[in-house]
Amino acid sequence: MKKPVVFTLIAVTLVVALTSFMSLSTIVKGIFSDKKDAAAAPANLDAPTKSVYDFTVKSIDGKPVALSAYKGKKIVILNTASKCGYTPQYADWEKFYKAHGDKIVVLGFPANNFMGQEPGSNEEVASFCQKNYGVTFPLFEKVDVVGNAQSPLYKWLTTKSLNGWNDKAPTWNFCKYVVDEQGKLTNFFASGVKPDDAEFKKAVGI
Repeated sequence: MKKPVVFTLIAVTLVVALTSFMSLSTIVKGIFSDKKDAAAAPANLDAPTKSVYDFTVKSIDGKPVALSAYKGKKIVILNTASKCGYTPQYADWEKFYKAHGDKIVVLGFPANNFMGQEPGSNEEVASFCQKNYGVTFPLFEKVDVVGNAQSPLYKWLTTKSLNGWNDKAPTWNFCKYVVDEQGKLTNFFASGVKPDDAEFKKAVGI
């Protein structure tokens, strides 16, 4: 076998191994992370250069949605999955949305970043959520919430220099980001935090 071919095969093997290691690291970190972890913006936070209202995303049926449409409401942003131990939270957040949707909107972003727990198409995700949990809160197209292909919205949510204070990225499915009525990120909550959690209720003012 010629040397260039050998070197190419070695390089490919190293790239695959590194990618696998990075994926494994993400999974291990998620498994052992604090599922009740939370963080809040400091009281003296300077205004970030961007707000959530600067982003336009696609609904789960492919239509553009400007997040500025939610001005004047608090926003809870979730990364969701259909085959996760936290999937039953769909019911919790649907109940919360029905009770508080006039003041607090819940936005769901399906993601397949954690152990392939959201493998379906957008159409399959929408059907699953409606059939099993009667979801009526807005759902959006599948995105990457971590990694090199991270969506612009999640890049903003997880980058301190962009949102003003937070660098916590999702460690598993159903992490929550809370945005206030002015479009500023105010809180992060990990997967295990539900709508009836006292700290979450305080964060959204209920």
